[in-house]
Amino acid sequence: MTKNNNDHQTINWRDYLKSGDRIFIGSHAAVPNALIDNLIANSTTLHDIEVVHIFTLSKNIWAEPKHQDLFKVNALFIGGKNIREAIAQGRADYTPCFISDIPKLFDENILPLDVALIMVSPADEYGYCSLGVSVDIVSAAIKSAKYVIAQINPKMPRTNGHSFVHLNQIHAFINVEQNLPELPINIMDQTTEQIGQYVSMLVENGSTLQIGIGKIPEAVLKYLANHKDLGIHSEMLSDGVIELMLKGVINNRKKTFHKGKAVVTFCMGSQKLYDFVDGNPHVEFYPSEHVNSPVKIARNDNMVSINSAIEVDLTGQVVSDSIGYEFYSGIGGQVDFIRGASLSKGGKPIIALPSTTKDGKISRIVSHVTEGGGVVTSRGHVAYVVTEYGIASLQGKSIRERALELIRIAHPKFRDELLANVRKHYWVPEYQESSPSSVPELGSVEMKKFTFAKVNYILRALAPADERKLQEFFYSHNKETLMMRYNHHATQMTREKSCNLVSVNQHTDLALCFTERKYKGEVIQAVGRYYFIESINAGEVAFVIKESLRGRGMASTLLAEMTKIAKIRGLNKLIACVRRDNASMLRVFESSGFIRQYSEDIDEVELELELSLTEINESKLK
Repeated sequence: MTKNNNDHQTINWRDYLKSGDRIFIGSHAAVPNALIDNLIANSTTLHDIEVVHIFTLSKNIWAEPKHQDLFKVNALFIGGKNIREAIAQGRADYTPCFISDIPKLFDENILPLDVALIMVSPADEYGYCSLGVSVDIVSAAIKSAKYVIAQINPKMPRTNGHSFVHLNQIHAFINVEQNLPELPINIMDQTTEQIGQYVSMLVENGSTLQIGIGKIPEAVLKYLANHKDLGIHSEMLSDGVIELMLKGVINNRKKTFHKGKAVVTFCMGSQKLYDFVDGNPHVEFYPSEHVNSPVKIARNDNMVSINSAIEVDLTGQVVSDSIGYEFYSGIGGQVDFIRGASLSKGGKPIIALPSTTKDGKISRIVSHVTEGGGVVTSRGHVAYVVTEYGIASLQGKSIRERALELIRIAHPKFRDELLANVRKHYWVPEYQESSPSSVPELGSVEMKKFTFAKVNYILRALAPADERKLQEFFYSHNKETLMMRYNHHATQMTREKSCNLVSVNQHTDLALCFTERKYKGEVIQAVGRYYFIESINAGEVAFVIKESLRGRGMASTLLAEMTKIAKIRGLNKLIACVRRDNASMLRVFESSGFIRQYSEDIDEVELELELSLTEINESKLK
């Protein structure tokens, strides 16, 4: 209705709209469906109205074929089956753009708006309505449109922040109550759970998070329950944050921008979430040009952005808006937040995705981008890629190292093919013959956290991409360490030799390492391995620990982990040969149950640990 009209269900659309105009439709869970129904019912003289919007959680009836004479859809982000179908069939358009840039498209008359159709809460005593659960680009549309027409919905929450519009900015409205659409509850599977666990290991206490939509972000939030002092600066807020905020895990105390507040542009989820943000002073909604600005995102120290993708190629290029030539979603805020996290002090840009499609037939880690696929995030942007098989660290890595890192987290059945493909282009040297393998006996998440002398370390498998790290580790040793480990004064660790040492078939042999995070870098501080001796069904064990870190328990811990794995694999025994003058290493073995054996070499001590069948079965049960 117009402001002077008593008919609450009728708008004189001819006063505001003519054929060929461009309209904006409200976003996400704030689609004014009653307003759109009203427009369609009173559109007999209107044609060729261009509709622009981002993701809309709605039936999207304006995109149905029967309305194609009335509406021409131009999606700035694709969401919903019928929007996707309309674009695939050529009845609608897709305009790629960063969410942070969309307000400029409106304001600078690149996409000038004639009418903005929005949903708001009822006005308060001061005449202000709230944009509620969706401020994002709605705020910019209100500022730029010639006319603003609203559906006033008493079920729209009143949210805090820059979420208000005064009645004098609204040219016409109808009062129609409408339940906000809810997202279905995500059912977690093992793959998603493992990805969530790996991503959670990258999140440090005191980090500020950007969390997207879907199962993976919810899984990440699930595994952050034991973290401390987390913050939110995110495009979206979802149900997963509720319990973390109520428990004080997310308290925004350590944020360095908008300290003390969770800052978002919209929320989508259950009615519980909508009730949670209603009047909540700890959650503030701001426009996309503010929240999605990479410069402002970067003002948060330790900013962690977590986004997903359709595929990632072995150089680190991220495809996330199309499946081949089929446009699927959009650029959205992915690049905004990845760039912002990259610029942040201590920030971590993360791409998390399953290693294969749902049916397991297609790898999502690919040797080259699928024809027609669009690179949304460049190979220079991403620091980490995570699948259910682990974490690939890409920042500062060469193409060779990236390829090996990403092959390591691909599904095992695709690793040999991926390695063969990149070898064709000389991305890896010819002597790199073995594809990365994993150590499933470490657990569903093949990384473990340990603390020695109040410093945190990660225990994981040594991997082919560790070639340079192992060289650095070797050259950090003093002469005594080299003599103790190699039984001669080794002076060189060539690239090829290092490659052979890290290219381990972890299903038969075993090579583990302790690494320490040095800011965003990772340094190997200890290596333990055994070589499988098939003739006696045994493993020959060896260690190297950085000199300055000895006596803290690293060697004993490595030995304990390798012993567990050897038991699970059914080895009969572990053996070791240690220089007789290496008293500290002898103590490690003997305190772990190794027994000295007769040796003809007067300079070496042979030790042996029998692994009984009873212990094997007990280990499997654990």
